Parts: sequence; structure tokens; C-alpha cells
Amino acid sequence: MCLRLLTVRPRTRAELRQALLRKEITDQVADQVLGRLDEVGLIDDAAFADLWVRSRHTHQGLGRRALAMELRRKGVADDVAADAMATVDDEAEEERARQLVRKRLRSLTAADDTARVRKLVGMLARRGYSEGLAFRVVRDELRAAGEETDLLDGPL
Repeated sequence: MCLRLLTVRPRTRAELRQALLRKEITDQVADQVLGRLDEVGLIDDAAFADLWVRSRHTHQGLGRRALAMELRRKGVADDVAADAMATVDDEAEEERARQLVRKRLRSLTAADDTARVRKLVGMLARRGYSEGLAFRVVRDELRAAGEETDLLDGPL
């Protein structure tokens, strides 16, 4: 069963353990199976976390906060998740946020400035970007697009 799950995509030890326990396999047998898979290198939570962070940041545009929550739900230890998220530096996170705002600006049809800002900042917040970064990026990208707004002026 574990091998079948691993052929679809990489899994964490916790995900495989949950799958085994759902099939009413005892804790002792589950530990033995997972131990053997770990010995032969089929389970590697650190490699899983690195791959997950790189993929979800690049393709889904998720920020570090959202990535941390996803890894926690997958059962990755906090220290392993922190190491994986260290690969996304501040500059990479900000650049990805800018790309998302530029893409959304092309299709955004909100009439007033307040609605535009709210939608753009909300989109970044749902993807796990910090509030300060979201406001700064939205302000900069609106200005770059020639849409001056005084809603975001002042310290952020």
C-alpha cells in the first residue's frame, strides 16, 4: 500500500502512517513498515519538504506562511520545514508577489481604487504573504502601472 502511494507522488512519513492506520494496521506493524521504507531511502521528509516548497512557491505562488502551514498539515517537523523554507529568501518571495499582482492587475476590473487595493492585498494574504509585503508590493505595482493612488501612502 505504501509503495503504491509513493508511486503517485512523494509522501511524508506522517502521511504514510495515517494511510496505514486508516486501513486498521496496528501501530507496531506500521512502525516496522515505515522503518524499513526509511532504511531503503523511500521516505525522506527533508527532500519532500524541499520539493514541496520549491514547487508550491514557483507554480502556486505561495508565500512562506502558507508553505509552513501546508508542511505542518503534511506532518513535516517544524525544523525540517524551516530548513526547506529557508530556500525562499525575501527577494524571491517579493518577486513572486510582484508577478502575482501584475498578472491580477491585467484582469482586474474593479471600478474604484479601494476595491482594487483590497482585492490585490487580499489575494496576497490568502497566499501567505505578510501584510507589510502585500501593501508595499501593491503600492509599487499600482504606481508602476500608472495608477497613482494615495490610499497606500505613508509608512508601511
